Amino acid sequence: ILCGYTQSVFSGRKIEALLQDSVRMMWLAQGYEPSYRTINRFRSNPLIEEILRECFVQFRNQLVEKELIEEDAIFIDGTKIEANANKFTFVWRKSTEKYSDNLIEKSNQLYDELLEKEIIPAIERENQEELSVQEMEKVVEKLDEKMEEYNEKIEACEVGSERKKIRSERKFPKRARKQFEDFIIRKQKYQNDMEIFGNRNSYSKTDPDATFMRMKDDYMKNGQLKAGYNVQIATEGQYALAYDVFPNPTDTRTLIPFLNTIEDHFFELPEHIVADAGYGSEQNYEDILENRNRIPLITYNQYRKEKKKKHRENAFHVDNWEYNEE
Repeated sequence: ILCGYTQSVFSGRKIEALLQDSVRMMWLAQGYEPSYRTINRFRSNPLIEEILRECFVQFRNQLVEKELIEEDAIFIDGTKIEANANKFTFVWRKSTEKYSDNLIEKSNQLYDELLEKEIIPAIERENQEELSVQEMEKVVEKLDEKMEEYNEKIEACEVGSERKKIRSERKFPKRARKQFEDFIIRKQKYQNDMEIFGNRNSYSKTDPDATFMRMKDDYMKNGQLKAGYNVQIATEGQYALAYDVFPNPTDTRTLIPFLNTIEDHFFELPEHIVADAGYGSEQNYEDILENRNRIPLITYNQYRKEKKKKHRENAFHVDNWEYNEE
């Protein structure tokens, strides 16, 4: 499978075909010819992730033994990979929060109106600021009871004008009941959306794990927002030694969790951690120096600019001011 991937062959059927056509694949498979169903069953098995991780660990051990890599540094970089998801099915946290706030306001207003008109009795509430789904369901139950009362009155009444009056009174609770049923559906949806977001600002409906992030410019120099993943790789001697996949688009926030992944699942961190300016932040430096006792060889965004003569001689830059402690 890995050999097929290196040849840009990802389809199970095409890998099966290579086992009959390619001498290299025949040698790797030792004469076996598994069907595409077997191949697909194997690679979709949840245990495969652990097997692949172990392969990475063993691969690095071999490189160290054969002295093909040095153990004093790792080089970290990331790339964004587009998800196989619909480009127009994004859900944004800001929009969800805005619609949720509107829903809370409308449901509170309608509930207060029902109490004011004495259509339903007050229900016991945990939070006075917003109605929960369970509390909304109780309101619907109370409105059902009220509707039943109105229906019984209409059936019992024989005077046409009186029946018309009761029907008119029934309109508001009937409409309120329908609105609360809609509120319940929407509130459950917004709660589900917030759970999917986690710490992210967006997700794709067709691939909830993917986050919308700005990809690298295409050949027309258009940077586009697409559903994707931020893949981080640690290398040495141009060999990939460890990897992890993150939903957040910025590299700065991936460094600490990626180093945790390397320590927990791959190997002990070497003395030097090397990365580009995209990873430079005070939090990252502090974590590497104080928590891991390693040396970060990571610049920060303004590093090169600060070294220029024009910047150093500019009296208006705060960096160039003398600090007076008193």
